[in-house]
Amino acid sequence: MPRYLPVLVVQEPSRRSGRDTELRELEAELSVHLSDFGAEFEQTRMVVYPEFYLCGASGTPAERRAQLEAAAEPIDGPRHRHLARIARNQGVWLLPGTVCERGEDGHLYNTAPVYSPQGERVAAYRKCFPWRPYEPFQPGSRLETFDIPGIGRIGLAICYDIWFPEVVRQLAWSGAEVIINQVATSTSDRAQELILVQANAIFNQVYMVSANAAKPTGEGQSLMVDPEGRVRGQMPGATSGVLTDVLNLDEVERVRTFGTAGLNRLWSQYRDDDPVLELPMYGGGIDPRKWNQRG
Repeated sequence: MPRYLPVLVVQEPSRRSGRDTELRELEAELSVHLSDFGAEFEQTRMVVYPEFYLCGASGTPAERRAQLEAAAEPIDGPRHRHLARIARNQGVWLLPGTVCERGEDGHLYNTAPVYSPQGERVAAYRKCFPWRPYEPFQPGSRLETFDIPGIGRIGLAICYDIWFPEVVRQLAWSGAEVIINQVATSTSDRAQELILVQANAIFNQVYMVSANAAKPTGEGQSLMVDPEGRVRGQMPGATSGVLTDVLNLDEVERVRTFGTAGLNRLWSQYRDDDPVLELPMYGGGIDPRKWNQRG
C-alpha cells in the first residue's frame, strides 16, 4: 500500500498567550480548514502551525521575557489538555505550533508538541538551537522523532535548527522521512532559509515541510520540498492562508535506492571495509559499518 500523508500547513501570525479563548478559536478555525477537504476525506491528516503560534511575544527584550514568563506552562499543564482534546475531536495529527514550556528545572523552553488523532501527546521537542541573543530559552538536549503507524517516521526541527546541518542529518539517520520545520522568521534571512530547506532535503533525501508565520510576526513563504529538493508547493507571500499537499513517503525509498536524479545514493555510499573518517570537532567520526544501520 502507498504511504500517503496528507499535510495542511496553516500560515497565520503568532497568537499572544495560547489561553482558553484562543484555543477555542484555534479549534473553530481548524474545523473550517478541514471542512474545505470535504466530509469524505477520511485518511490520516497532519495539520502544522508555525513556531510561536500559541506563545507570541513582542516589544523590548524585557517585555518579551515577561510575556513568555506569563505564557509558560509545564508540558502537561492546562494547555496540553486543551490541545489533546482538539486533536481528538478533529481526528488529526496536530502540530499546534511551539509553546513556551516551563521545564521541571524552572527554565523556559521553546517546545513543539505533537498530538495523535487519539489525543495522545506523542512528542514534545525542545528547540536545540534558540536564536541568540533574541530568544531567552534554554536549549534542548535531544532530537526527536515520532511514528505515524503504517505511514512513516517524522522528525522535528524548529526554525534556526535547520541552519545546523547536523540536526536534519541525525533525524534522517534515525529513520525520519519527513522533517517538520516550524518557523517564525520575520527577518530578511527568510530568503536564505528557503535555500536551506531545499538543501537539507537534498543532503538527506527527505521531505521538508517549513511552516512559517504570516505577517506581522513572520515573512510567510511556507513551503514543502520533496526528497530531491524540488519545491512541491509554496505560499506566495506573507499573508494568512493554508498550503496543502499529499506526501508519498515511498518517494523517499525510491530516491535513496536509485539516487537523486537517478545518480547520487548518499545512504549507500560506504562499504564495510572503508576506513573510519575522523571528525575531531564532534569527538568521534563516521564509521562505515554503522552508516547503513538507520532507523
